[in-house]
Amino acid sequence: MKLKELLHAIPVQQLEGTLEVVIGSICFDSRKVVEDSLFVAVRGTHTDGHLYLEKAASLGAKVLVVEELPADLSVDLTYVLVDDTAYVLGLLATNFYADPSKELKLVGITGTNGKTTIATVLFNLFENLGYHVGLISTVENKIGDKIIPATHTTPDPIALNALLRAMVDDGCDYCFMEVSSHAVVQQRIAGLRFAGGIFSNITHDHLDFHGTFDNYIKAKKKFFDDLDRYAFALTNADDRNGAVMLQNTIGHKKTYGLKNMADFKAKIVESHFDGMLLSVDGHEVWVKLVGGFNAYNLLAVYGAAILLEQETVKVLTAMSEIQGAEGRFEVVRSANQVTGIVDYAHTPDAVENVLTTIRELRSGDQQIITVLGCGGDRDKTKRPEMAAVALKLSDRVIITSDNPRTEDPMAIIRDMEAGIAAKDRKHVFTIAERQEAIRAACHLAQPGDIILVAGKGHEKYQEVNGVRHHFDDKEILEQTFNEQ
Repeated sequence: MKLKELLHAIPVQQLEGTLEVVIGSICFDSRKVVEDSLFVAVRGTHTDGHLYLEKAASLGAKVLVVEELPADLSVDLTYVLVDDTAYVLGLLATNFYADPSKELKLVGITGTNGKTTIATVLFNLFENLGYHVGLISTVENKIGDKIIPATHTTPDPIALNALLRAMVDDGCDYCFMEVSSHAVVQQRIAGLRFAGGIFSNITHDHLDFHGTFDNYIKAKKKFFDDLDRYAFALTNADDRNGAVMLQNTIGHKKTYGLKNMADFKAKIVESHFDGMLLSVDGHEVWVKLVGGFNAYNLLAVYGAAILLEQETVKVLTAMSEIQGAEGRFEVVRSANQVTGIVDYAHTPDAVENVLTTIRELRSGDQQIITVLGCGGDRDKTKRPEMAAVALKLSDRVIITSDNPRTEDPMAIIRDMEAGIAAKDRKHVFTIAERQEAIRAACHLAQPGDIILVAGKGHEKYQEVNGVRHHFDDKEILEQTFNEQ
């Protein structure tokens, strides 16, 4: 592709060099530059791409996209000056891959909790309805049956557009993708065309990145602000910030809820560990997911499907057959009737939602034992809150390690312990090794008791000092149950 085609509809401040140069690839990581590349100098969290202009040129870059021109310009290079390279990167990626999001119906899901479940259930639902579908999620990316490992909740603009182009070329009709607040702020979705956006909820998380809760809300809201007038904007009417998401959008505004007035309504009729009976807009349907939080997730799925012009009866029939996302309220049972639940809950609100559901489902004499850790190099303020919530809703809590990353696991644990009052310490155990913590919970449990292993869910690793070691909560739970 020639540079003049690649720059279509991109706000260029100044051009030095020729527009006729042919571009073979685009990149923003200087280590990935090859001959005939276009290199975009993005100012990131940890480094600045402008520091690597010479390196990019030495590796074969022919075009440099910058926010600031270097003092000495090379006659062999073309320089493109723009106001915001992160934003322009998304537009360049969209042009390079021939605007793939306009060739399918792309639906984005944002919110603190529920994104993965909503995206995964929508993927499965539309497959059941006979469509060829793509998925972009925290757990995995999929093109029909083909699985592509996920490295981020929302990939970078180049990987994202390449993935969408692969979906289009494979004949996908729809793609359902998680949109993280980081992705919005970092302009990873710039240039994409969404058929609709869904807001699940917003609670305490990611303040290490956003700084304040207000900034976090604004990041989520920007996704809806940027929707066009042909898209739908579906929000949770029961979340106190649900209406905020719709304030400035020009998309078609729709709501869902269990409590307040909404366009799509539902209520839980019955609930069990293996599923629940819902009444959705007056239709009863048995689903395989559990809990009030999943009732919201399923209602969001239902609302989105109707807004995508699917038939009500077909949607509800397909919903009744669908499993939830991996690592989201996954149930494992032992021979002596101990129920283990593996869940990705890693925020105070998510932990509260899962434990509240368990308490509603248990019989009076069943103990709840919660195994809980917090991730390193992430929002520290939520650590004592998570421990306090777990203790309030459990009979016993085992505080352990999660993904410590570069932090000292015991320092993270001490932060969590700060949320436990001295009088409650007798109900709390500290076991730093996560595997031993899970095993201890299994040995403490009596027949009929319930163990929640929270925080890692679908993850198959534990990250310590930059190294990922194989670790699977569900696998350890099953192994321990089998040994007893």
